[in-house]
Amino acid sequence: MAKKGKKYLEAAKLIEKGKLYSAEEAVALVKKTATTKFDEGIDVVFNLNLDTRHADQQLRGAVVLPHGTGKSKTVWVLAEGAKAEEAKAAGADNVGAEEVLDAISKGELNFDVLIATPDQMAKLGRYGRVLGPKGLMPNPKTGTVTMDVAKAVEESKAGKVNYRTDKDGNVHVPMGRASFTEEQLLENYNTIHDLIVRVRPSTAKGTYILNIAMSATMGPAVKVQA
Repeated sequence: MAKKGKKYLEAAKLIEKGKLYSAEEAVALVKKTATTKFDEGIDVVFNLNLDTRHADQQLRGAVVLPHGTGKSKTVWVLAEGAKAEEAKAAGADNVGAEEVLDAISKGELNFDVLIATPDQMAKLGRYGRVLGPKGLMPNPKTGTVTMDVAKAVEESKAGKVNYRTDKDGNVHVPMGRASFTEEQLLENYNTIHDLIVRVRPSTAKGTYILNIAMSATMGPAVKVQA
């Protein structure tokens, strides 16, 4: 087990062991635990009572945070003709069909989001093994396979984040940075929380949200009241 640093141990002393904090308290506390020189990311993890062996209990989608994530995203769009022009006008960083595919084939994956129109998806099939593991493959569930490319680009640039359950039923979502105000972080958290509640599968039984934890990149977890 890795040895914890002095700053981590000092931050951990701020957290009362076993206590569940309100969202407001947790946000304030997490900001205090972000003590490094860089602007740490703030994440939230929901542990859900889901059996992800069943497809209908696997959550996947995207949500636009009111205040974004504090990180600018590089967005590429695979489209042709009028849709390509719409994507360029919306602020996409790289747009095209053969040009984008050629870059991907050369291993140039210096983008955070890849958006594609439905008619272009067949061309991406051969790159699934490259894009899939990195979470870069366009998917209708996350709004990245769409004819409304302008909206998709704008949302991605504005702070749209993807979410999905892992095999243990955890959903890990970035909710901002330590430099955000408490109000901004709280609004982002409430947006994520409301979404998780809203997308509860009808087949889920018993207590749905088992645990919630917020943490800064280099800080300890703060447990939040579910």
